[in-house]
Amino acid sequence: MKSYTIHLIRHGISEGNLKKQYIGSTDSPLSAQGAAEIRAKDEQGAYPGAALFFCSPMRRCIETMKIIYPDVEPELIDDLRECDFGDWEGKTADELMDDPAYRAWIDGSGSPTPPNGESGGVFMQRTCMAFEKLVERMLRTGKTSAVIVAHGGTIMSILSTYGLPRAKFYDWITEPGSGYSLRITPGLWMRDMVAEVYETIPPRTGEERECTIIDYAREAAAEVFREQTGEEPPENAEK
Repeated sequence: MKSYTIHLIRHGISEGNLKKQYIGSTDSPLSAQGAAEIRAKDEQGAYPGAALFFCSPMRRCIETMKIIYPDVEPELIDDLRECDFGDWEGKTADELMDDPAYRAWIDGSGSPTPPNGESGGVFMQRTCMAFEKLVERMLRTGKTSAVIVAHGGTIMSILSTYGLPRAKFYDWITEPGSGYSLRITPGLWMRDMVAEVYETIPPRTGEERECTIIDYAREAAAEVFREQTGEEPPENAEK
């Protein structure tokens, strides 16, 4: 049976990422370090080819796409933008740690909407609708492969909604310049709207292959949480 592959790639390290800021609606460019790391991964064969190319309209994504696929003119999809963090835009976790609303937001017990920012529900809906439209186009046209360069939050939204194996939103955090490959089987998509997450980007090698996709994803998520907060993730702390 014919299947379709979609490769989700997070943009490289931006200037805002280097400062560990929350950068959503801010059009922060790719940093020199980020560009160098993307080139190094590309030289190592980290990134797959495809027939279709889609990209968030933010500079950090467009610049990442151009490094990996210099001869491609990607279609810019506005709804693949990152979440707008409102009053938290441009601030770091350290700067926000004394804010009760922020603490509740990162541990999942508070409002899903940053002050004056975008609702988590609205963000999930727009990114998932954009993804569904891209899948429908592939099925309609018969194009069997696509690359999407977008943001960490965008990728987490897509994978937590459609990805198999099932995992939570924050389990799908991925490092800049990395991502996941999905396989879509038309019958399964039409029936259950799910996609198999079958590989990481860059691909796993050697002993790394002993881990499942979810093991790999959750460890990456835990490392990001530790880096941002200096604490153990809530689920790990309970064990």
